[in-house]
Amino acid sequence: MPELPEVETIRNDLREKILNKKIEKVDLRLKEIVKSSPKDLVLILKENSFKDIRRRGKLLVFALAKKNKYLTIHLRMTGQLVYQKGKKTIAGGHSDNNDIIDLPNKHTHIIFYFSDKSQLFFNDLRRFGVVKIVGKKELEDIFDNFGIEPLEKGFSLKVFQNIIRNKKRNVKAFLLDQKYIAGIGNIYADEILFEAKILPSRKVVSLKAEEIKAIHKAIKKVLKKAIKYRGTTFNDYVDASGKQGKFLRFLKVYEREKRKCLRCEKGTIQKLKIAGRGTRYCDQCQK
Repeated sequence: MPELPEVETIRNDLREKILNKKIEKVDLRLKEIVKSSPKDLVLILKENSFKDIRRRGKLLVFALAKKNKYLTIHLRMTGQLVYQKGKKTIAGGHSDNNDIIDLPNKHTHIIFYFSDKSQLFFNDLRRFGVVKIVGKKELEDIFDNFGIEPLEKGFSLKVFQNIIRNKKRNVKAFLLDQKYIAGIGNIYADEILFEAKILPSRKVVSLKAEEIKAIHKAIKKVLKKAIKYRGTTFNDYVDASGKQGKFLRFLKVYEREKRKCLRCEKGTIQKLKIAGRGTRYCDQCQK
């Protein structure tokens, strides 16, 4: 599933490609993924344009130039946005090479046709993604369901201490809960806790002040570095020859189970199910 760094990378790339281009046509191939009126979505988008693209947690928000509406897209587990113009293709989201070789394909559910002959394809293998047209008030209500953005200036240590105080769940479940901190998913929760040397199974109430400080620092460090290297699951394809988001080579625990710890070299990366998710950690240097 694309997390904050991947979604931010998609946002940055698409802002360079599709802003202020007239949408000439929308081909809606699977109505079920639209959680507002499918007919209204097509009518509102046609002859409109995107004037800005925002991100809230893992949610992409496309501000429309006309009608004071917003298109929201949540890629969920296997969603993909693929921009194509001529032979140049840029894909963001679920990293499946086969999904972008021949477009459109059986996993393509929406196609946006722009006036410069470029297209934006929304693909989703498992159809978990959600697309919706909303007004300003509904968008504000959606935003209210998200916690603080971890890379904003307001995410200070003091704010983090207030958010995490007296939580009775384990720290992995806390980091995954979008109502506290927006955008952290399974990959980065594990990487953050490895960086902070904290076991994912630890109860929040057991954390000492210096450990909370270490987690706060790790959140900022890991997410900033992931964005710098274009995330883990993001792919940028040019002439159908792709390269993965470069943060893949910096992962310390994700998908490294049964391998030696890169930090202490004494421990072995273990995998357990914690907070309902496959969770990786070092059995020696995380306490």
